[in-house]
Amino acid sequence: MLKQFLPDEHVKSILEISPEQLKSRGIKGIITDLDNTLVEWDRPNATPALIKWFEELKKQNILVTIVSNNNKERVGAFADPLDIPFIFQARKPLAKAFKKAISQMGIKKEEAVVIGDQLLTDVLGGNRSGFHTILVVPVAQTDGFFTKFNRFAERRILNWFRKKGMVSWED
Repeated sequence: MLKQFLPDEHVKSILEISPEQLKSRGIKGIITDLDNTLVEWDRPNATPALIKWFEELKKQNILVTIVSNNNKERVGAFADPLDIPFIFQARKPLAKAFKKAISQMGIKKEEAVVIGDQLLTDVLGGNRSGFHTILVVPVAQTDGFFTKFNRFAERRILNWFRKKGMVSWED
């Protein structure tokens, strides 16, 4: 049961994920969380480095869909200037939004990765839906109310994985 919370990969930043390597693995699409994955939860716009990363993805013909539990105003304000499709109020870890994202991108689940900063929403949802999952270290040290609860549970799960020798990274 707890293995559903174990990501396939772990990186310190989304910027460490190489578009070229994704393409070489047959990846055609990314389903990514927004808050604390791409930018801090209270940052309205993409950073210059993130914009460059999105441009590199486009050069590699890798599609991106933002899937967020946040509201339409928050997600749209970030995604619209970048011309990135999005799904808001996704209700992750439920599978519906993940399936909708690959349907909109016109790809198979084997051709997509799910990237996020939370075990209880992004990784669990991606794993339960059969995607390759990549956990990123949150870009902000602060969280909203509900995320604080999730982080407490995540620390316990990660400690269990460490004791079992299933993860080797540090937060």
